[in-house]
Amino acid sequence: MDQIQAMRVFVRVVEAGNFTRAADSLDLPKGTVTKHIQALEARVRVKLLNRTTRRVTVTPDGAAYYERAARLLNDFDDLEASMVNTQTAPSGRLRLDVGSSMARLIIIPALPRFCERYPDIQIDLGVGDRLVDLISDNVDCVIRGGELSDQSLVARRIGSLNWVTVASPDYLRRHGMPQHPHDLESGHQIVGFFSGHTRRMYPLEFMRGEESIEIAGNYRLAANDSNAYTAAVLAGFGVAQVVTAIAQPLLESGELVEILPGWTQTPLPVHVVYPPNRHLSAKVRAFVDWVADLFASNPLLQRG
Repeated sequence: MDQIQAMRVFVRVVEAGNFTRAADSLDLPKGTVTKHIQALEARVRVKLLNRTTRRVTVTPDGAAYYERAARLLNDFDDLEASMVNTQTAPSGRLRLDVGSSMARLIIIPALPRFCERYPDIQIDLGVGDRLVDLISDNVDCVIRGGELSDQSLVARRIGSLNWVTVASPDYLRRHGMPQHPHDLESGHQIVGFFSGHTRRMYPLEFMRGEESIEIAGNYRLAANDSNAYTAAVLAGFGVAQVVTAIAQPLLESGELVEILPGWTQTPLPVHVVYPPNRHLSAKVRAFVDWVADLFASNPLLQRG
C-alpha cells in the first residue's frame, strides 16, 4: 500500500463527505478509493469511517487521524514545493468556479491570453451563481461578488461591480418612464432576483445623498441566474439593476435604456477566493495574479 496516497484518499473522502465525490475529484475509480480506505484501516487497526448508503461520517479515531494526516500532507507538499525550481512553468489541472455572466463576458473572452502564457495549465471551469464549498467540491479558487462570510478562506479583492437601473424600450413604451424609485411600487413591474442558496428575494436599492430606498416591487418573473436575469429585462419583463459591465454594450446598442440616473447603488466588491494553504501552488498563484491584472485593466471593473 502507498501510505501517502492512502492518506490523501482518506483526507479527500472526509472533506468530500462520500466516496463518489472523492473518487471524482481524485480521478480514481470508486473501487480504488474503497480499497485504499480498507487498507489504511487495516494498517492502523482502527475504524476510521462509518459508511451508509448515502454518506460517510468520521469516527472519533478517524477525526483525530484526519487532523494529523491533513497537517502531514500539507507539510509534505510544502517540502516538495520548496525543492522545485521557482522558475518552472506552472502546470497541472486548475479547478475554477465563476458566476455565469462573469464567465461569459469577462473571464472566458480573456482566457486565451492566459492559456497562451501558461500552456501547461489545464482548466476545469465551473460556471453558475450557486455557492460552492471549495474544500468538499475540491475547487482551487472561485471569483465571487459580494461580502464574504467564510473567514476561513483567503480572499483577495480584485475589483468592484457598479450597477445601473435599466428597462427595455418596449417596457417603457408600455409603462412609462419612472421619475422616482417610489414610482416602481405601483404601475410598474421589476425583474426579481433571488438567491439560489437561501431563496431570498433581493430588493432594488437606490441611494442619493443621504437618502436610501429599498423597493421590493411587483414581479411576473424572478431568476436566480445573472444571464437569465439580463435576458428577462431584455424581454421586457420589468425594471432591473444590472452590473454596468454587462449593461454597457446593451445601452450603447439601444437594447436597454438607463432609468433613474440620479440614483446609485453600493458597488459590489469582487474577490478571488482560495483555501488557506500555507503554500499557494504555482498554477493558482498564476491565475490569481492574472485575474487581478485583468480586472485592474478594465475601467468598468476597477475597485471603487
